[in-house]
Amino acid sequence: MTLIQNIRDDFPILNQTIQGKPLIYLDSAATSQKPSVVIETLHHYYEKDNANVHRGVHTLSVKATESYEASRDKVAKFINANCREEIIFTRNATEAINLVAYSWGLNHLKQGDEILTSVMEHHSNLVPWQMIAQKTGAVIRYIQLTDNEDLDLDHFKSMLSEKTKLVSIVHISNMLGCINPIEEITKLSHSFGAKVLIDACQSVPHTPIDIQNIDCDWLVASGHKMCGPTGIGFLYGKRKILESMPPFLGGGEMIDEVFLDHFTYGELPHKFEAGTPAIAEAIALGRAVDYLTEIGMNTIHSYEEQLSSYLFQQLERIPNLRAYGVKKIKNGIGKAALASFNVDGIHGSDLSTLLDNEGIAIRSGDHCTQPLHHLLKASGSARASLYFYNTFEEIDKFTVALKETIDFFTKITE
Repeated sequence: MTLIQNIRDDFPILNQTIQGKPLIYLDSAATSQKPSVVIETLHHYYEKDNANVHRGVHTLSVKATESYEASRDKVAKFINANCREEIIFTRNATEAINLVAYSWGLNHLKQGDEILTSVMEHHSNLVPWQMIAQKTGAVIRYIQLTDNEDLDLDHFKSMLSEKTKLVSIVHISNMLGCINPIEEITKLSHSFGAKVLIDACQSVPHTPIDIQNIDCDWLVASGHKMCGPTGIGFLYGKRKILESMPPFLGGGEMIDEVFLDHFTYGELPHKFEAGTPAIAEAIALGRAVDYLTEIGMNTIHSYEEQLSSYLFQQLERIPNLRAYGVKKIKNGIGKAALASFNVDGIHGSDLSTLLDNEGIAIRSGDHCTQPLHHLLKASGSARASLYFYNTFEEIDKFTVALKETIDFFTKITE
């Protein structure tokens, strides 16, 4: 199935050779490629509209401000937020989590309170809470995996108590590819009075997100994983909660009035956006949202399910390959279009290096999930991650090259 005719032509970077071979980019979980319309939006801003936002009445400033704030509207609509004030632009999802950790966590958590998260979290959803726990005396508890290598929901249920004040959980694991039941997790957490933060970096680019259905208190995502530029992400928060939180950073933009002995801060969303923001990046993120919307998130999700199914069918045919994550699924449905794996006796970095010689870009390392790799008794893993601009033919070329690479290493070690 072809998602859309000539869609690859929208991504100029894909039309090149690496090591003399056509590029096959299988590292979109780390960062997605950017369509021409997003690149052109960046270029247009700097060439035609470059000015600071919210600070001037001259034409360029007005145009820049209108475009910047229009992007906020687009993001709000994209995830079905109640209002634009619930969208805070940040540098990335990591900053968004830190914003919640220091603005809400530091002011609400105390000795003995419990933070629930999971062993599969990205470091960005672990380290901030570890830092806050050290400062407040709160306790972090970790949801374990089932034998099927997905989230143990029964374990999660057993951990919930009146002590639970926050549940911070990933929607789709960037290493296991499992899709966590965040609607159920949120409902259960709220029944105990706990707040819920969702790391949606691997889900917002790939599947429709409806904040109203999820009902989480906060959600974070990164622009660069959803066809947008680097240096821009966003925090969604329920308006009443955001209004109760003090500013994260102080300076320009976030103020109402400043005197020599005190200050007052502005209204949402500006009180959380201190200093000159990433204007061009935010505007380009808005264009990326337009682009994804034009294709349709349901269309993207459906196509990627087929890619995922085909990828795992092909990997299952490779001897001595150990793929991580959910195993008991039907035809690959119910798992994200990414595969982390190891091959007996071959380091993931070696696989990645030789595949690069064939023009195939995959990632190797711990994928910022060191605790999860420790649990799985792996020093690291190789990872192939797909997006809607990938094809079945690319999966074929990847698996053929992977087999040949494995055969090469097998022969030189015999």
